[in-house]
Amino acid sequence: MADDKDVLRDVWFGRIPTCFLLNQDEVTEREAEPYYLLLPRVSYLTLVTDKVKKHFHKVIRTDDAEEMWFEYEGTPLKWHYPIGVLFDLHASNTVLPWSITVHFKNFPERDLLHCPSHSVIEAHFMSSIKEADALKHKSQVVNDMQKKDHKQLWMGLQNDKFDQFWAMNRKLMEYPTEDGGFRFIPFRIYQTLSDRPFIQKQFRPVSPEGHVHTLGDLLKEVYPVALPTEGGPKRFQVVIHGIEPLLETPLQWLSEHLSHPDSFLHICVIPVPSD
Repeated sequence: MADDKDVLRDVWFGRIPTCFLLNQDEVTEREAEPYYLLLPRVSYLTLVTDKVKKHFHKVIRTDDAEEMWFEYEGTPLKWHYPIGVLFDLHASNTVLPWSITVHFKNFPERDLLHCPSHSVIEAHFMSSIKEADALKHKSQVVNDMQKKDHKQLWMGLQNDKFDQFWAMNRKLMEYPTEDGGFRFIPFRIYQTLSDRPFIQKQFRPVSPEGHVHTLGDLLKEVYPVALPTEGGPKRFQVVIHGIEPLLETPLQWLSEHLSHPDSFLHICVIPVPSD
């Protein structure tokens, strides 16, 4: 892959200042102080909030406490979406720190998956990587890896070790030069205004005629409503890792540099805020 290490580092080390507040309905022994954390955009809520649980367990009756879950302005936050996606989708135009409410009761079964341990997050993460590699390389790269290589990817994410993760992830980003890119681009498009979790289709980085596909080409094909109409006002922001890339950006470059550790390009389409 094109070695643009600064971009990869900037993506990996992206952080969101966050304030965790205990839900007012929780019964506490004494007043619960808020807990502040810099959340890694590329990680998962349930992977980086053990300290949050420990903090609030000090003030609630532990025998009352059920599984911890999070909510932002009435919306339960899906732990199996990367943190950056949750922020871009639900809170990108809010004032920082991001204010998340913590619950230990009334788990919303219909909205959230249970996450009893880190091994559940690991299984979800590895399943995404395998799905992405099936799209990119017909699973050849991930199947050639040993169990310890899979573990290295997971430990790199879990322990926030950029070099450890990328030493192995580099293999998942390679392709024969003559192909001009991956077989298909692993992507997911999220919208706030839809009941559908996300859009995911097969889309090639290069057309049969050799035309390099861009972010704009993908949206035109898969979700044209996100694109501005000629002469009309801009209705949507197309956000990846908190920024709006140019629609002319080649999709292959985005996939290599702005994918999350799970190998997917997560694209959020959000309404332009009305001032």
